[in-house]
Amino acid sequence: MSLSYHGSVRPTGVRRLSAVVVAGVMAIAAVLLAPRPAAADTPWLDVSDDGYASFSVPAAYVQANVGQVSQVVIEGNFGPSSGWAEFGLTRRGDVWSGVLGPLKPGLYSYQVTGDDSKSLKDPTNAAGVASKPLWSTFLVAGDSARLLADAPEGQGGKVETLTYEVKKQERSALVWTPPGYQAKGPKGPKGYPVLFLQSSKGQSATDWLDLGRAKQILDNLSAQKAIEPMVVVISDGDGPDGDKDLKDLRKAVGDTYNVLRDPGHQAIAGVSEGGSQALRAALTTPGRFAYAGSFSGLLEESAGRVDAKAVNRDLKLVRLYTGNVTDPAYNATVRLTKALKQAGVRYDFDGVNPDGGANWGAWQENLIDFVPRLFHTVSDHGPSAGHGPLKGEFTPPPAGTTPTPFVSEGGFVTFETTTDFKDAKHVTVWANVAPGGSWLRMPMSRDGDRWRTTVGPLDPWFYYYRVIVDRVAVKDASNPTKVTSEPTWSTFLVPGERSRLLSDVPEGKGGKVESLTYHSDVANQDRTALVWTPPGYDPDRAEPYPVFYLQHGSGQSYTDWVEMGRAKQILDHQFLDGDLVPMVVVMGNGNVSNFNKELLDNIVPAARAHYNVSSDPSQQALAGLSMGGGQTIGVLKAYPGRFAYVAAFSAGFGGGTGVDVAAINSGTKLFRVYVGDVTDFVYPSFMAGLTTMNDLGVHYEFDGVTPGPHGWDVWQKNLIDLAPRLFKR
Repeated sequence: MSLSYHGSVRPTGVRRLSAVVVAGVMAIAAVLLAPRPAAADTPWLDVSDDGYASFSVPAAYVQANVGQVSQVVIEGNFGPSSGWAEFGLTRRGDVWSGVLGPLKPGLYSYQVTGDDSKSLKDPTNAAGVASKPLWSTFLVAGDSARLLADAPEGQGGKVETLTYEVKKQERSALVWTPPGYQAKGPKGPKGYPVLFLQSSKGQSATDWLDLGRAKQILDNLSAQKAIEPMVVVISDGDGPDGDKDLKDLRKAVGDTYNVLRDPGHQAIAGVSEGGSQALRAALTTPGRFAYAGSFSGLLEESAGRVDAKAVNRDLKLVRLYTGNVTDPAYNATVRLTKALKQAGVRYDFDGVNPDGGANWGAWQENLIDFVPRLFHTVSDHGPSAGHGPLKGEFTPPPAGTTPTPFVSEGGFVTFETTTDFKDAKHVTVWANVAPGGSWLRMPMSRDGDRWRTTVGPLDPWFYYYRVIVDRVAVKDASNPTKVTSEPTWSTFLVPGERSRLLSDVPEGKGGKVESLTYHSDVANQDRTALVWTPPGYDPDRAEPYPVFYLQHGSGQSYTDWVEMGRAKQILDHQFLDGDLVPMVVVMGNGNVSNFNKELLDNIVPAARAHYNVSSDPSQQALAGLSMGGGQTIGVLKAYPGRFAYVAAFSAGFGGGTGVDVAAINSGTKLFRVYVGDVTDFVYPSFMAGLTTMNDLGVHYEFDGVTPGPHGWDVWQKNLIDLAPRLFKR
C-alpha cells in the first residue's frame, strides 16, 4: 500500500488528478494520521508498506504510568548512521502523535520517553528486547532487509540455551543449530564447524537475537545454501574472565554438541569489545581458530607483538569491519591496520561502511558478509559494495576552538555547546536530519564543561537547528547565522552537487536583495518587504520586468524566504544557469487580517512605485507556502485572472462555494500545487482540495508529493521547481 504519489502523476500540461485516486489516498491518509483512541490496547505504532511509522501514544496512559509530562518523544535508532535519536510527538487532544519516514528497510528499536527521563515500553508491541525491558522493535520490510525477515515456517534452525561453568560460576550461552542438525551418534555426521559469536561489554547474548537478528540471518543464509552447515554459539560480553570463559565455553560446546574441535573448523567473531576479544584470541594464541572477525572492534594493543608467521600459517581469514567516523572503532581500526601491516600479518578489510556507526544495523551487515566466508575457500577478499577506504584518523577540532557546527569531509557535522550548560542534565541538538527533512533531537555527550556530538553523514543540503537544554530551546551562540522569526535557530550548509542551488554564487555574480518599506493601511504601520532583482537589473528598461510575489507561512515573516528558503541563492543560480526569465521577486509581510487588501492595495503598488515591474496580469505571479499558500488561493478565488501564474506550497484549495471556475481557467496560465508527503500535516486537507478542484473542473498541475514534512526542505524544492516555469507560456 503506497501512501504517497512520489511522482506517479506527472502532467505535461494542465491536467486533473483522478478523483478516485485522490479519494483513495485521502482515505489512506486519514487512517495513518488520525489520532487514535486513548486505549492502551490500541496499537501505538502503525508502519505503512512504504516505511512511514505513525506513532499515537495515549496521554492518559503516559500520565498513569510516569505522571504528568510536558513533552513526549520516541527514542530510537532513527538518526543518521542509525544513531540513537529522539522524535518529538505533538499533543493532539488525548493523544501524543507524529509520523516519521520514509524509513529505510531494516530493524528499528524504540522506547517512549516523557520529559527526558520518564521512559516506558509500548505495551501494544510484543516485540521486545530482553536486555532492554523498555525497548520495542519493528521491521521495515524491503529487499535490502530480506535476510532480517523470518524464514518460512519449518525452514529455520533452532536456538537453545547452553549452561556451563566458569570457576564454579554458572554461565549460559545461546546456540543456533542449522536445519537438519544431527547430534552425535554412530550414524551421524562426523561433526559441524562452529562459530563463536561474541557480544560486547554490557550487552547480552540475547541482543544478537533481538537486535542483531542473528537467527533470521543464519536461517535465511542457510535456506539459500549460502553458508556451510555450522553451529553458532552466542555469548554475552560480561564474562568474568575472557580467555578462561572462552576456553570453558569451547569445552562445553564440544561436550554437548556434534562439533569439530580442530582449529580449522573453529571461528570467532564479535562486536565492539567482543570483536577485540575475538581478535586477541586469534592473533595472540594462533592455532585455536582458523577464522576471526572483528565488527567495530577496539583492539589496538598487542597487534604489533603477534607472531606474524604463525598467524599467517594458522589463520585462514582475519577480516576487519568498521563503520564511518561516528563509530568509535574507526580510529582504532586505522591504528590496527597500520600495526598489522607493519607486523606483516595478512588480513581482509571490509571497507568503511559509509552509512553505519557502532550499532546493530551495521553489525547485521557484518554478520551477513562474514558467515558465508567461513569453512571453505573464497576468492573475493575485497570490501563490500559501496564501502570505502580508511582516510586517516578522524579528530574534530579541540573544544572551543572553532565556530559550530564544524562540517567535515563527507558530511559529518560536529555540534558543540559553550560552557554555559556544564550543569545541565540532558542536552540534544534538534535539526532537520530525518528522512525528507523531518526534525530529530540527537543526544549530546558531556565533554568536560561542554556538550558535543558528531552526526552524519548528512546529505548535501541546507540544515537548521537549535540546542535543547533540559527541555529549553537555546541558540547556538557560536554560530553567527540567524533566523529573525525563530531566534533560537541557526543554520549551516553541507556542500555538494545536491545542494548547489542552495549555495552562494561567486561574489558579484548574483542578484541583489533590498529592503522595500511601504505603508500598510491594513496594519496601520510602515512595513518591510525584501525584493530580489536579477543580475543586470535595469530600472530604465523599456519593457518592465515580470514580477513574482512570494509569500511566507504562519509564524514567519518577510525575512524567511531569504534566511530559511534560500530564495536568493536559488534564484541566483537558476538565472546564471539560464533557467530563469529575468524577473523581480517581492517577498512581503503577510501577517495581516486582510491579505487580499494588503497585497493589492499596499504591496503591489509599492513594488510598482519603486521597481520597473509590469502591471500586466500575464507578467505577474503569486505563490506562497502554508498560510501564504492559503492566502494565494484566496486571491485566486477572489480575483481570478489578476495573476496569470499561481502556486501554493503545502496548502489546500478549501471549499468550492462561489468559485468562478471559468474565470480561473481562462485567466490563469499556470496553477501549480505542491505538498509534502504524509509527514506534512496539511496532506489530508490538500488531498481534499484536489477532489474539490476535480469536482469543480479547475485546471491545475500536481506533479506528485515532494518527499518531506511541512518544512523548508519541501518548500525550497517547490521553489526550485516553480521559478523556471514562470513567464514562459
